[in-house]
Amino acid sequence: MEVTKPPELPPYVDRVFELVDRIPPGRVMAYGDVAEWLGEGGPRQVGTAMAKYGGGSPWWRVVRSDGGFLPGHEREALANYREEGTPLKAERAREQANSASSRIDMNRARWRPGEDESAGGGAMDEVPSDFAG
Repeated sequence: MEVTKPPELPPYVDRVFELVDRIPPGRVMAYGDVAEWLGEGGPRQVGTAMAKYGGGSPWWRVVRSDGGFLPGHEREALANYREEGTPLKAERAREQANSASSRIDMNRARWRPGEDESAGGGAMDEVPSDFAG
């Protein structure tokens, strides 16, 4: 039986997933945060990489900058957020159970590389001075 090797990812996509895989459970980065951290591309390029290649990654940890859930994946994302303890906020208390009205509390959930990580270097452990997050 022949084993098929998965195709190599384009270098930019590989860098996106190296960063996405480091986001701790219960924390998130916005698409634009990822692009800014990498110093290339933009939110759309990160979104394209996630959509095309991200099935095996913790995709729910990369979100819109307003904390809104990925359309079409709200239930699955909400289950992951609840399991991981990701800080959420509801737009209206009475709609709290409705995943469409919930958002991630970006002030509490946003992660910046270097936070909450154990020591053990790599070039990406240094926070760029222009990274506003």
